[in-house]
Amino acid sequence: MTEERITEVETPSGNTHTSHTVVDRDRGGGSGWLIAIILILALLIGGYFLMRGTDSEVARDNAVAEAAGDVGDAAQKVGDAAEDAVTKE
Repeated sequence: MTEERITEVETPSGNTHTSHTVVDRDRGGGSGWLIAIILILALLIGGYFLMRGTDSEVARDNAVAEAAGDVGDAAQKVGDAAEDAVTKE
């Protein structure tokens, strides 16, 4: 946006001086948008990595639970085998 200011000054002796000032306010408006876009991208990337970390944690917890179930199954088989060995004697 361009703004023109006209100033008239009258001296004590009665002379009038006029000055014109043109102010251009269009500069610098794009830098705010650029910073906003960079911040939004940083938030999106941070959210992506946060979600990936959460998915990894859930996968790890599921793997531990599955391994515990496998150990329980193996212990059951050992117990069954021991019981079979005792009853065959």
